[in-house]
Amino acid sequence: MKAKPTDLWQQALHLMEENVTPQQFNTWFKPIVFKSFKSDSKTVLVQVPSPFVYEYLEENFIDLISKSLNNVFGSGVKLEYYVLTDKTNNISQVIEADPSDDVHACDSRRPTSRANQSPTKLDSVNDDLDPQLDVHKTFSNFIEGTSNKLPRSIGLYIAEHPNTTQFNPTFIFGPSGCGKTHLINAIGMAIKKRYPRKRVLYVSALLFEVQFTNSRRFGTFNDFMNFYQSIDVLIVDDIQEWLNGDKVKTLDTFFHIFNHLFKNGKRIILASDRPPANLEGMSDRLLTRFSCGLIAELERPNLQLCIDILHSKIKRDGLSIPEDVIQFIAETANGSVRDLEGVVNSLLAYSVVYNCNIDMRLAERVIRRAVKVDDEPLTIDDIKEKVGEHFNVTVQNIGSRSRKREFVVARQVCMYFAQKYTKMPASRIGKLIGGRDHSTVIHSCTQIEQRLKADEAFSAELSAIENSFKLKK
Repeated sequence: MKAKPTDLWQQALHLMEENVTPQQFNTWFKPIVFKSFKSDSKTVLVQVPSPFVYEYLEENFIDLISKSLNNVFGSGVKLEYYVLTDKTNNISQVIEADPSDDVHACDSRRPTSRANQSPTKLDSVNDDLDPQLDVHKTFSNFIEGTSNKLPRSIGLYIAEHPNTTQFNPTFIFGPSGCGKTHLINAIGMAIKKRYPRKRVLYVSALLFEVQFTNSRRFGTFNDFMNFYQSIDVLIVDDIQEWLNGDKVKTLDTFFHIFNHLFKNGKRIILASDRPPANLEGMSDRLLTRFSCGLIAELERPNLQLCIDILHSKIKRDGLSIPEDVIQFIAETANGSVRDLEGVVNSLLAYSVVYNCNIDMRLAERVIRRAVKVDDEPLTIDDIKEKVGEHFNVTVQNIGSRSRKREFVVARQVCMYFAQKYTKMPASRIGKLIGGRDHSTVIHSCTQIEQRLKADEAFSAELSAIENSFKLKK
């Protein structure tokens, strides 16, 4: 008797379970729901909870899934995901899986096993060059804000006009986590989409050095040079890595590659955590070339941009996160896009594993482990400033003798937080907040504690103020 498709799926799922840890299986494989098997097209359709789960499976387990399905359903089987992309409006889509390397053609999204090898002459005549770009980093999900508006606009111009000499070379710099890698990938992806025959290559400075070293070790230096001099758009990330150790020969080789590409009108895009002027130890002849085109700075995203980035990712991953939690994450991630994404990914993983809602308590737990929060002790001045901002009163109002209700509430909240977060005695706290005595401080703290128990809205207000303390620089 022929096995039912549901039984075949269970067999394939069992094979997957045998090849991963229990936690991996429970987190990523157990939520997969088998939908159907079309024998005429040999296509398996499964449902996954969100785009994030789909992307994670594709990035980390597609080989295992493909092998398991081919083992059970037969060779050449295809996989499609039914993904709910917008839970609010019940919008879904069917996405075809990228084939496993061992079953079909090589997946261009992931670096191949040759990534660390020196390129050969065969690569330089191969029109199917893998650009080594991350397909998830595009302009469509590079959210614009005041901190990145200029570099983003320039990036779009370059993507539309890669053959012009304007803005060439392009040097993008900014602190870690501000989106440099995303932007240069987005430029490369856009160029490749508009001009598919162009030879676009993204490479990290470290990988370039490894390839160069291997070319000298294995006698393939000429092939290495031929390959890099055949590139139309060369994108090099993290060039500050060339400052560590003795990289004279690496830099000398890159200088000649740079010159060849530049003289032949090829596009060069560089990224670093610092501007050319601060790349101490790099030769002047390279620095002058880095500076002869356009230098664009990516700043850390401000609070509003962090919130916008979170909203975009949350919608893309099909998540439901309360606004107060979004605000808290944005305020605590230290202006790092990488930290923002890491926190959201961790929240999703926790909610899946423990089958719980994403709330403030879970967010605080995850952020303590994912983000380095400034642990400098709070001062009375810090507290007065944050409380004043929240209640829209001045620091002078808080320290005054006025009995206006809004001033009194702000003053009492300051005393409450001072007692909670500082090691000062009540007498010292009172002296620093308007010259009050210790009994006033004790009375104020008691009043606040009683109100917190009875007034949920007031409790939420104080939680918001406490969250703002974690942004103190």
